[in-house]
Amino acid sequence: MPKSVNGLWEEIVSFENLFAAYKEARRGKRYRNEVLQFGYNLEENLINIQNHLIWKSWTPGKHRTFYVHDPKKRLISAPPFEDRVVHHAIVRVIEPLFEKKFIYDSYACRKDKGIHAATLRLQSFLRIAKRNWPKVYVLKADISSYFPSVNHQILLDILKRTIRDENVLWLCEKVISDFGYDEQGIPVGALTSQLFANVYLDQLDHYLKDGFGVKFYVRYMDDFVILGSAKKCLWGLLDKIKDFLLRLKLRLNPKTNVFPVHRGVDFAGYRTWATHILPRKRNVKKFRKKMKWIQKAYASGKIDLDYIRPRVMSFLGYMKHCNSLATTKMLLNEIVFYR
Repeated sequence: MPKSVNGLWEEIVSFENLFAAYKEARRGKRYRNEVLQFGYNLEENLINIQNHLIWKSWTPGKHRTFYVHDPKKRLISAPPFEDRVVHHAIVRVIEPLFEKKFIYDSYACRKDKGIHAATLRLQSFLRIAKRNWPKVYVLKADISSYFPSVNHQILLDILKRTIRDENVLWLCEKVISDFGYDEQGIPVGALTSQLFANVYLDQLDHYLKDGFGVKFYVRYMDDFVILGSAKKCLWGLLDKIKDFLLRLKLRLNPKTNVFPVHRGVDFAGYRTWATHILPRKRNVKKFRKKMKWIQKAYASGKIDLDYIRPRVMSFLGYMKHCNSLATTKMLLNEIVFYR
């Protein structure tokens, strides 16, 4: 039996934890209206949350929804600030319990486990595989519509294997059941969703690692790659993965494929080979298109340099983690701002 933990409720609802959660929730947003309003009567608002949690009368507020295109269209559901405080209070206490169970090669929404760490880990695996095998193939897959497909009851059952505290499970259920349709779906944009999404697919991680001893496996949220020495073995493994995902009520994207690694692996924002790393072509194309609009907007006086500078620096920050000197110089040479 997996080890489960009790006695977490008092820690979650403690004023000290709620105050720390408030400070984390406001990070990078402290001058927004709802954050300033909450902070104006901070002690009163935190005690109000605390009382509602203790008496189990807390209910989630209405999410603010909007779409982003990065690169595909995604619906973002941002909870109100008061709910974000509660989400941080939950995650501060329960996340360490799950961190102990996560595999090393699960990336995204974990400390020191971002896209750059995932990319470097994949490159390390590619180098080892190429040294050991005459031919190397990659199974590249991702979950179709992952966040909207997470089943509420299955997720709660998974949480119960680690959390025994009935009060904490009640709160998790309130957060989970507040979103989605037909008892499935968690919101993209909530801190709890990031943790729950990793917990849900941790079942797949251990299925592959513990059940089949898959060594060269890297997952970045709902995208994952597996390296192998034979196509046939990877296709066979893919069939087993599909069957296992059906238990979680998930399915793979039809674009899932097995191919030789000399083509490069498009994963976690970069195209990776054993010898080098390149930016995604669509990211370069997107930056070029954005700069054309910015040049026109600057020339017409709609924007100033303060608007331009962080966008250019953000792209340069992305490019510095790969072999892109020539591409970066070419793009920067194309940019001329004038009025």
